[in-house]
Amino acid sequence: MGQKLIPTGKVLIVVDVHESGTDIEKLLASYGAQVILRSIEVGDYILSDRVAVERKTTEDFLNSIKDGRLFSQLIELSRNFDSPILVLEGNGLFLRSKMHPNAIRGAIASIVTDYKVPILTTTGLEETAAQIFWIAKREQEELKKSVSIRGEKKGETARQKQEYLLAGLPNVSKITAERLLNHFGSPLEVFNASENDLIEVEGVGKKTAKGIKSVLESECED
Repeated sequence: MGQKLIPTGKVLIVVDVHESGTDIEKLLASYGAQVILRSIEVGDYILSDRVAVERKTTEDFLNSIKDGRLFSQLIELSRNFDSPILVLEGNGLFLRSKMHPNAIRGAIASIVTDYKVPILTTTGLEETAAQIFWIAKREQEELKKSVSIRGEKKGETARQKQEYLLAGLPNVSKITAERLLNHFGSPLEVFNASENDLIEVEGVGKKTAKGIKSVLESECED
């Protein structure tokens, strides 16, 4: 159960306090929205009882892929809202990082297909504000959806932690991590598996198996 909010005749948008430094609440207000700043556990913007938005600039998007933060955020978003949305803001996605472009494309593919979270791209903060406003307007005025502050982070299960651990291996997606766990039973058994054993898992080819063993068996250099 969440805190239901009562609009004052305007489109109501709940904005996380950490987003207020961007002045986005002023942009939303310029469209005529009623903006409420709150500390939100899940997401950056709540637009209705079913829609919440996670906003990432291109730089933050890339950093959150590297540290795994993005995927845990999307899991929480999907758990708490029926229609989660990821807004990817800014240009030069493939120019701002040393990450291989295919690694970025793979992450995007996983977000859309594995996590089933649509990605809306915007050129900047003003376009982000406009897009957020019109989604909220449709939800509240056309579809008559209410707005409530809800969503709580749930503790990760042992299984999820194991999947995150394996998904950090080279060329191992969330789906491949699940298959590895299903096949071997535990991360320890995956780590102890030979290349030939790894290749038996669907989606794990010779290149991926070799990459996994290389990371696990190579000595750490200072």
